[in-house]
Amino acid sequence: MDLQQARSNMIEQQVRPWDVLDQRVLDVLSQVPREAFLEAQHHGVAYSDFQLPIGHGQHMLKPTVDGRLLQALLLETTDTVLEIGTGSGYLTACLARLCSHVDSIELVVALADSARTRLAEMGISNVSVMHQDATGNWDAKDRYDAIAFSGAIPSVPDYYRQKLAIGGRLFAMIGEVSQPTMEAILITRVRDSEWSQESLFETGVEPLVNFDSEAPGFVF
Repeated sequence: MDLQQARSNMIEQQVRPWDVLDQRVLDVLSQVPREAFLEAQHHGVAYSDFQLPIGHGQHMLKPTVDGRLLQALLLETTDTVLEIGTGSGYLTACLARLCSHVDSIELVVALADSARTRLAEMGISNVSVMHQDATGNWDAKDRYDAIAFSGAIPSVPDYYRQKLAIGGRLFAMIGEVSQPTMEAILITRVRDSEWSQESLFETGVEPLVNFDSEAPGFVF
């Protein structure tokens, strides 16, 4: 299979028609090899519009969702980003190409380790992958320019709203596992005690592990 052609087809037939028009985002999706973050048996479908298995019951997001997430965050090369849910490390690699540094949090130790290895093999050094349960308060840095949740959560914890810099953007997909679709939203910190929220699109993704309506710090 011509993986470069498959990558080009992904951009032109899936991502761009889903209103991902930011050229920087399209360039990054064209450059980062999805197959490098999958097991060999899945290389042939790396650029299909499916959530692909990455082990431990987890899946990689669809390319269309990756594209919309990256575009929504409006990343600058000087930005610092917090990613909740490293997974395979593919989205982490894309974020790293668009910003100054990514702190990425992963609950599953094996996924954190494999993502760290894959990123290092690709020469991506502006990422810190940490094994951490992100559902409660922890010693996260203050004032991130962008925060991205890579799976569905029932609502955005106030803890993470407070971690945004003024003007910072937070992407999340809101919904319960029992719901057929989730709502992708973008929260922007307007000033110290004010946030705005925009509805972006509907999608269906897996919930982030341990995030549920009983977790502390949620605001409904």
